[in-house]
Amino acid sequence: MNKNLSIGEILKASGILNDKQTTQILEKQRADSIRFGDAGIALKLITKSDVDLALSQQFNYTYLSENGKNFNSELIAAYQPFSPVVENMRAIRTQLSLRWLNTDIVNKVIALVSPDKAVGRSFVAANLAIVFAQQGQRTLLIDADLRATAGRGQHVLFNLDKTSGLSGILAGRGGLEAVTPVEGLPALHVLTSGALPPNPQELLGRAAFGRLLRDATGMYDVIIIDTPAADQFSDAEIIAARAGAVVMLARKNKSSAPNTIQLAKRLNNNNVLIFGSILNDA
Repeated sequence: MNKNLSIGEILKASGILNDKQTTQILEKQRADSIRFGDAGIALKLITKSDVDLALSQQFNYTYLSENGKNFNSELIAAYQPFSPVVENMRAIRTQLSLRWLNTDIVNKVIALVSPDKAVGRSFVAANLAIVFAQQGQRTLLIDADLRATAGRGQHVLFNLDKTSGLSGILAGRGGLEAVTPVEGLPALHVLTSGALPPNPQELLGRAAFGRLLRDATGMYDVIIIDTPAADQFSDAEIIAARAGAVVMLARKNKSSAPNTIQLAKRLNNNNVLIFGSILNDA
């Protein structure tokens, strides 16, 4: 889409407005001396979301229309980029950029970990990856939860095929060609978890995982890894050691403080950098 187009032209090209509706809005805009978007909203021909979508294209800010949803509604950074929750995601992005990406560390890989289940790791990882991609950073989101139950995982959020993914790569059955670009978010790519393996810990502990991350760092600016809960298995700690850096996630009135503290101690003992923590109060 040409960023030099007017809001009306963008909305027409997107199929949201026709010629007659555009003319009506232009007439009201001139009569009331207001902006095109405000005139269209006043006439109930367009919504604020339509205006935001057009503005995002004018300013080269990738953002998807809720009218044509292809992905899960949990991807609010893609569909509701101006909501308070996404503003918080951008604040986290800023802090990570200052404390992580602006360091001398060559490895741009970070894992999102927590000791407990159901704290929102996949939700935060996905939306954090989206806001990095919206900033123009080449971003890879890796789903390293090789134990996810049916109906859960990044492949569900992004409506992707799970057949080939991380487990296949670690088993020696493929490479980074399994990474999938996300339609509508050109800077974002996703590597799904792949088929459910019988030996996730052994796969994650293989040298192939380290090679995969090293290869990916040469292709991407930011690599975010979604992990399983650390309370039952050591998968998350293995992933954290490979990544070298983590953000810890806890959920208000859900997460166990002693378990979180113990996980942080174990990560420190393994020389994993903890760049910060996120309290999910949803």
